[in-house]
Amino acid sequence: MSFFKNLISSALGTFIAIGLLVVFLFVFIAGSVALLEEDNDAVEIENNTVLVMNMKVPIQDREPQSFSFSSALELDPESYGLNVILPAIAKAADDERISGISIQNMNAIGGISNISAVRGALAKFKESGKFVYAYGDYYGQSDYFLASIADSIFVHPQGAVDFRGLSAEILYYKSAQEKSGISMEVIRNGKYKSAVEPFLDDKMSTENREQIQSFLDHIWDEMLADISESRGMTAKELDRLADTVAGMTAERAVNASLADGATTRRAFKEKISERVHEEDVEYVNFTDYLSVAGTKKGRGLNRIAVVYAQGDIIYGEGGAEIIGQEKIIKTLKKIGKKKNIKAVVLRVNSPGGSALASELIWEEIEHLKKTKKVVVSMGNVAASGGYYIAANADEIIAEPTTITGSIGVWGVLPNVNRLANRWGINAEQVATNKRAILYTPFEPLSTATREEIKVGINQVYQTFLSRVATGRGMTKEEVHEIAQGRVWSGVEAKEIGLVDHLGGLETALGRAATLAEIDDYRVTNYPKYDDDLESVLGELFGGPFGSIKQQLPPELGLWLNNAKALQHPANQIQTRLPYTLNIE
Repeated sequence: MSFFKNLISSALGTFIAIGLLVVFLFVFIAGSVALLEEDNDAVEIENNTVLVMNMKVPIQDREPQSFSFSSALELDPESYGLNVILPAIAKAADDERISGISIQNMNAIGGISNISAVRGALAKFKESGKFVYAYGDYYGQSDYFLASIADSIFVHPQGAVDFRGLSAEILYYKSAQEKSGISMEVIRNGKYKSAVEPFLDDKMSTENREQIQSFLDHIWDEMLADISESRGMTAKELDRLADTVAGMTAERAVNASLADGATTRRAFKEKISERVHEEDVEYVNFTDYLSVAGTKKGRGLNRIAVVYAQGDIIYGEGGAEIIGQEKIIKTLKKIGKKKNIKAVVLRVNSPGGSALASELIWEEIEHLKKTKKVVVSMGNVAASGGYYIAANADEIIAEPTTITGSIGVWGVLPNVNRLANRWGINAEQVATNKRAILYTPFEPLSTATREEIKVGINQVYQTFLSRVATGRGMTKEEVHEIAQGRVWSGVEAKEIGLVDHLGGLETALGRAATLAEIDDYRVTNYPKYDDDLESVLGELFGGPFGSIKQQLPPELGLWLNNAKALQHPANQIQTRLPYTLNIE
């Protein structure tokens, strides 16, 4: 009997191995063919061509890596990267064959700061005298913010313009915990460190409401200022339109001057033909144009390294969309040895995470500063641990709409004691010492253990304050006054001394060049990721939670990320943004 079991097991193992090998060979061949055909399929651009930006996928800081299943199989990209979008728009402005840009089929995702960066690039594009038109069947608020830079905005007759102001919603779980028997043991430092507040109460605290209102108001003011300039309307007028939801139908949106016309997709193309003065307009998809746009700047031997740190911070290796200290430290050490790299721009887009990993990254940046100038460029969010790793840069650049600060620490431990009792589950422990079992989810957290955790959290908080004080030239007391977990907008952060300048990645590159005293340079992106079998298969099967995670509601996807981030003990004390908000 065991013979047949072993035979079946061996056959099954062989079958799986062959299957994986076939998949890998298929992808390798497809990728090789794509690379070989790249030169033969070069994009041909005619005169009076219109560049089409179909904003259907998220806008991230960095483009997906060069080899992927999407590129090998000629599928639509999973995301766009600012490091390619912005140079491509700049190239299009100088490209005599490009007459204008058409933004359409929008579902702009990527955070206000990233969308603002694209919007700024389109504004510079218009300075060349070329046009930008926008069309949408329906405009969400982020869509409209991007589209508002256009010379003319068109909406489908049955569509709408969602323009009603920003809002944020947080769920509270105290009563739900009491009913379910599952609760969270919470230890925090800082009156604004509200990540754990939903587990402690059923309503929002005054401090939390104050900080959310503050940065929402600042972000909204920045959006209104940009839209006001583009549409020739005052911020007060726009506020009134938002209060009356004046864009809820296409007709009302046009009457309110939020849009310039209600028209069909086909009629929109006719309007572009009229603008170009050509009956048959040539179009080139933005993704195709990216392949010929190039991303390098300058011709000199000097380099500026842009190190992308995006995602939650975990204790471990990390990857393209999650920050681990090992990958970042290896990258910074490698950069430190390259003599032709004169400065480093650390692009941070992170709500924070592991306190220990943040400290280890901070230490490596401190060492790198001995030989290179380091400038931080903040994206949508650079808060808590994200600010921790940014704090000791020579200069910090943030977008006006960046969410930053949140200098505070918290810890949370799940407890199922009441649920276990309700179900008749009893956990018995055996130990050699009194404190051998410091924590178990089946018993209430003891006072002694809680005090021990508080000591650890306070130590991390004091270290955090010291790092910020040293980096920003402030005293610990001054930092504490603006810390305690409070979240700030980029504008507020500049006012209180947490950042030096407002601007995007180009501003950061300019400051890095100035500090390094170089005029001509080229940009090199880091970290480098290997196209090995493990990473390729990881892309295929989508990692621990698979591609299904991308289809989940944001709140559930966030919960899965947090659960994974806390699997390692080093991640349990968190320097993380107080909450994750879906700003609408």
